[in-house]
Amino acid sequence: MTATIDTGLSKASRSDVAEALTKVLADSFAVYLKTHGYHWNIRGPEFFGFHNLLEQQYRDIWAALDEIAERIRALGVLAPQSFSGFGNLTSIKDGDPEKEALPMLKELMQDHETLIATARAAFEVAQDAGDEASADLVTQRLAAHEKFAWMLRSTLGGR
Repeated sequence: MTATIDTGLSKASRSDVAEALTKVLADSFAVYLKTHGYHWNIRGPEFFGFHNLLEQQYRDIWAALDEIAERIRALGVLAPQSFSGFGNLTSIKDGDPEKEALPMLKELMQDHETLIATARAAFEVAQDAGDEASADLVTQRLAAHEKFAWMLRSTLGGR
């Protein structure tokens, strides 16, 4: 049995928004994996502070992954679920556990900035489609990733 989706959004609009959210999901998953990996592998005299900062961030991203995927499903589209699926969609490169702490943090800051750009593009698609729920979700993620980028930038000594 196939149920009809009638949420006030056209099938084309739902598809467009879901496609944009799928890119947000893929970039978020990649940043999550890298942040968690760097959390495990960071080392040096400031280990404890960096380790805790990254834990705070990866826990937030992990919770958000479910929210994003469930929104994609609410739009009537299947969410990606494989590493290769995410890998084909993301703009984020894999991390290198051999890096020193500060280059790890700088790379994560840049990855959050990439994710912010992906989320801003998704926001525009959701807004153009009149999809307030998706736009709200993306707005929340924008705020989180802007904060994470700022925290990393400040940790690195930037403004």
